[in-house]
Amino acid sequence: MFFFKEIIGQTETKNKLIQEWKEGRIPHALLISGPEGIGKMALALSYARLLLCDHPIENEGCGTCPSCIKINKLVHPDLHFAFPIIKIKSKETVCDDYIKDWRELLIKNQYFSFQEWLKIINAGNTMPIIYEKESDEIARKLVLKSSEGGYKIMLIWYPEKMNITCANKILKLLEEPPARTVFILVSDRPDNILGTILSRSQRINVPPIQEKDIADTLRTNWKLSEKDARDVAHLSGGSLIKAINTITSDETNSENLKLFISLMRLAYMRNIKELKEWSEKVAAWGRENQKMFLEYAQRMIRENFINNFNIKDLIYLTEAERNFSANFSPYINENNAVNLMYELDKAQKDIEQNANAKIVFFDLVLKMIVLLKH
Repeated sequence: MFFFKEIIGQTETKNKLIQEWKEGRIPHALLISGPEGIGKMALALSYARLLLCDHPIENEGCGTCPSCIKINKLVHPDLHFAFPIIKIKSKETVCDDYIKDWRELLIKNQYFSFQEWLKIINAGNTMPIIYEKESDEIARKLVLKSSEGGYKIMLIWYPEKMNITCANKILKLLEEPPARTVFILVSDRPDNILGTILSRSQRINVPPIQEKDIADTLRTNWKLSEKDARDVAHLSGGSLIKAINTITSDETNSENLKLFISLMRLAYMRNIKELKEWSEKVAAWGRENQKMFLEYAQRMIRENFINNFNIKDLIYLTEAERNFSANFSPYINENNAVNLMYELDKAQKDIEQNANAKIVFFDLVLKMIVLLKH
């Protein structure tokens, strides 16, 4: 595990990281960004292994030196982690309080979702963040000399979840990093990262995984037929997480489809009373589930708009979604598609910023009424 050769697809990104290493152009701050489920963490950990390996072989960590053996269990003294957490009652909480769970998750699966991490730490309705105290921990770890005499690596997952005080303290470290220190930031939403941190990081935008690479993985690891693997890969949008979720469970997707259908029908009928009930129901969910629904709704608007053009290769809908869209697509057109996407995206950003969910969703349903009549 944690080797470039094991990463699904992403050949261009792998080659770029390896080439910079070979040329000695190691950035002090590397930002690996892109959608969820495309292998960003796998790239970050493979790169970390390469930097820390005592005897790299063929552009990979050797896997057998003392450093690599420690990397196998993620206990290398010069590889540190920061990631969103929730506070433990009666104590000042830092990431090391969750490090056992974190290591177990990464060793088990580098293609994991934010939602999966929330379940592991029992976040419930609490939004995990990287607290101010973590910046002090990071500084303490990095100020010391490398234990193994090489690089010191600080891998920060979801840097967009750093609170503002923590982010500003990290900025100072990025401006004047300790010798042979490398920050690796892994982000789904880089636009939410402090602008001054972005400007001091070398950014690599990782694209979705090619459908063929996902299909090959599904055939090999999940024993799907060639046709089923192609169909699931096409629906995945380049995310291995979405592909696996399609195989293992469609419960969440089914619930989101029901909610989306209900929202669209009630908005079209201008049923204010039931729309208010709908908004209150969704407002009572945890914020991550609310965000997942809003992302799903944006996908449905996009797919229904494209569905009007009858270009099958560009349509990513399940059978249940296609059945609904057959009659619904004409209501999503050039007059309202952009504005519908804007309002859904705005609601998602408001939820991420801890806005009052009741207000956000009731405002959203009112906007839907107006836009569906266009």
